[in-house]
Amino acid sequence: MPDGARACFMTVDVEDWFHSYNYGSLVSKDRWPDYESRVEHNTSRVLDILARRSIRGTFFILGWVGERYPHLVRRIAGAGHEVASHGYWHEPVYSLTPDQFRDDVRRSKMVLEDITGRPVRGYRAPCFSITNWALPILRDLGFAYDSSFFPTTAHDRYGRLEGISPGTGPFEVIDGLHEICISCLPMGRFALPWGGGGYFRLVPYGLWRVGVERILRTGIPYVFYIHPWDMDPGQPHVAGMRTLDAMRQRVNLARCAGRLDALAGALSWRPIGEAIAEPATAPAACRPMAARAQATPMSGRA
Repeated sequence: MPDGARACFMTVDVEDWFHSYNYGSLVSKDRWPDYESRVEHNTSRVLDILARRSIRGTFFILGWVGERYPHLVRRIAGAGHEVASHGYWHEPVYSLTPDQFRDDVRRSKMVLEDITGRPVRGYRAPCFSITNWALPILRDLGFAYDSSFFPTTAHDRYGRLEGISPGTGPFEVIDGLHEICISCLPMGRFALPWGGGGYFRLVPYGLWRVGVERILRTGIPYVFYIHPWDMDPGQPHVAGMRTLDAMRQRVNLARCAGRLDALAGALSWRPIGEAIAEPATAPAACRPMAARAQATPMSGRA
């Protein structure tokens, strides 16, 4: 049975298979409409698993997807999940200028708010590519929190925020904006990504649960994420993908739905926005920390 005293955050990054950064230059934006879309079916599978477990979470929805599948966005909201932004074009933040970033995020926010009639308060950067200079822009656009930073030791795609350790829980990263880091597993001087996605598919489930328990024993919430395409072994192949990228995209896709169901039933989950909006009544592990990281004016790619 789930442990109600240890609420964690279930999050879903709603994008189609061809939006994955693993495809790089193999799939250009102007060709997205030419590919078979599987996002509605795959997201429905995630929704069904969470419904069976009576779980509500946070869905970071790509604006491009929301614009084309408004009924899917309404279904997510109607099931009691929080609708948040994953940007519009799924471009890494560090590849954009501040003005381009502002336009991209504003567009996605407007699309989702027009569909649901509710404010969108949360943001997650594509490829977890957040940078310090993006934080004030998010706050100025009306976001209450960002959940983009992976405080891992090193990664070739992730962004970087200064002064945040792997064992950091939710906190106010700049005035008026909270940061909810993706979970990492501290291992001495290193920190292993332990939040979901390809890592969740690769690591044996039993070992994954041991790591989750270790994270929870530190007293901070566990932040999990999944893409709908993580559960889709039938997604098309695109010729020319590098071996490492192909492994990231396709390893253990057929096993992921069962693992998600098991993890969903093992813990108590809630949307991020609720914990940020009601810190006084949130479980102790989910309350914002008093400490605050200082955002530097500019920070490039990690």
